[in-house]
Amino acid sequence: MTRFAIGDVQGCYQELRALVAQLKFSPDRDRLWFVGDLVNRGPDSLESLRFVRALADNALVVLGNHDLHLLAVAFGSRRRRSADTLDEVLAAPDRDALLEWLLTRPLAHFDGSGDLMVHAGLVPQWTVGTTVSLAREVESALRSDPRALFDNMYGDEPRRWSDDLAGTERLRFVINVMTRMRVCTSDGQIDLKIKGKPPPRHSPLRPWFELENRRSREARIIFGHWSALGFVQREGVVGLDSGCVWGGALTAFDLDADRPPLAVACAGYQSPDSD
Repeated sequence: MTRFAIGDVQGCYQELRALVAQLKFSPDRDRLWFVGDLVNRGPDSLESLRFVRALADNALVVLGNHDLHLLAVAFGSRRRRSADTLDEVLAAPDRDALLEWLLTRPLAHFDGSGDLMVHAGLVPQWTVGTTVSLAREVESALRSDPRALFDNMYGDEPRRWSDDLAGTERLRFVINVMTRMRVCTSDGQIDLKIKGKPPPRHSPLRPWFELENRRSREARIIFGHWSALGFVQREGVVGLDSGCVWGGALTAFDLDADRPPLAVACAGYQSPDSD
């Protein structure tokens, strides 16, 4: 079995189909790992969802911030934004089946192979075990009372991790870290505003994967969400958001072989400034 990890699709269905064809994907031997953000901003969120859902057990998907936003809009907890491209999903005849499938995707995936997949990142205090446990807390809330979770999901507080966090603040922090964060400090304070290039070296805010005290170094972390970085491969991390929807490329990486990534170029559907 070959495991290919694929970056943020964001509704770029034609590029996804082209990339999967380039991989020579075979359902009897391969598995596709998706780092989240299957939907939104690109033109074909509905077909992207249908395609990945139809892969069944051959697809592993973690939730990204755009996937959660779609669910929050569908449950009436959030209004659509001007740059959203979710109307086709919300009006589709198979809407309920697609949303139910998305609702049951995890926030983090670790299969014992040594690879941990999350959409955005981790604060340095979290081990792999802590990350999986916290993700399950959110997943349980999603399945038991999704409307309550979505009603309280939005917001940038709290900004620092503590084991004492509880209730909606704890769930919000976990979601913000795993689906929105790019930089943080060594003591676990996050900044959710930074989305371009990393801060200057003298800043206490660093890309989360550069912090020397990061306790998740026992695993290789597969992530997306940071298109300004493009493809990232260094010891212990693989970043796959190469900005397809912004005019970059959709990238796939073979998790089981030492070879260059494969990518399909995209003409771009929106400006990065439209967020």
